[in-house]
Amino acid sequence: MKSRPNYLAGFGSLVWLFLVGLPLYVMLIATFQSRADYAANGPLAFPKNFTLDNYINDLNDGFGQYFLNTVIVTVAVVGIVLLLVPPLAYAIVRSQGRTTTVVFRLFLLGLAIPSQAVIVPMFYVISKAGLYDNLIGVILPTAAFAMPVCALILTGVMRDITPELYEAMTMDGASPWRTFFQLVVPLSKSGLSTIVVFSALQAWNGFLFPLVLTQSAETKVITMGLYDFQTEHGVDIPGLLAAVVLSMLPILLVYLFARRALVQGLMGVGGK
Repeated sequence: MKSRPNYLAGFGSLVWLFLVGLPLYVMLIATFQSRADYAANGPLAFPKNFTLDNYINDLNDGFGQYFLNTVIVTVAVVGIVLLLVPPLAYAIVRSQGRTTTVVFRLFLLGLAIPSQAVIVPMFYVISKAGLYDNLIGVILPTAAFAMPVCALILTGVMRDITPELYEAMTMDGASPWRTFFQLVVPLSKSGLSTIVVFSALQAWNGFLFPLVLTQSAETKVITMGLYDFQTEHGVDIPGLLAAVVLSMLPILLVYLFARRALVQGLMGVGGK
């Protein structure tokens, strides 16, 4: 039986494409116009004189330092998550004790506590520890708030590993650490990719902790650097949008290369 075309779905797809594509079009074409041309022609006009001055000016005006700081924060947060969460998830999955279950449930309370609710005591702790206006003071709380979700994702993935595989490793004389590195880690690549992407997004797009816990230009990250394009005389919209494009490219590339593993890891949260 020949299937009939779904015109309603096609129309809905076109509407969705328009709603998503129009803002992207406005953002991209603005970055290739001067501020005067943008003000004269409007946001929808195609640029007559292409220019890369907005990108060059952004990099020369300190945005490169903000970009580097964001990279440092993101890499450090991902490293902390990869160092702590996989062993934690492995212990939760393999342990049969009630204590581990209680600890895991307490750990997941972090999902119910928004960062805005603890930002004042967090500021006090970071200041007393001498980490105020230091990238380490941003890295530690960002990693801490990313870990509950990452632990939930990875435990769901690790629970899909059949008990027979664990028993085979035990009969082979493998220690818990050998089982972890030779069995669990290779079979949890989708979950590991998921927590890498998630924690990287949390760190790259972080705003509240850099806003409250940093002050100087040397410790600014991208989300705070975007404020530099707003002055008392107005907003440099082409320069601002060029900075937005520069800020989203790295994390977009990470997502494009890891999207399949990301979907597989999220599917493992609820079991298969």
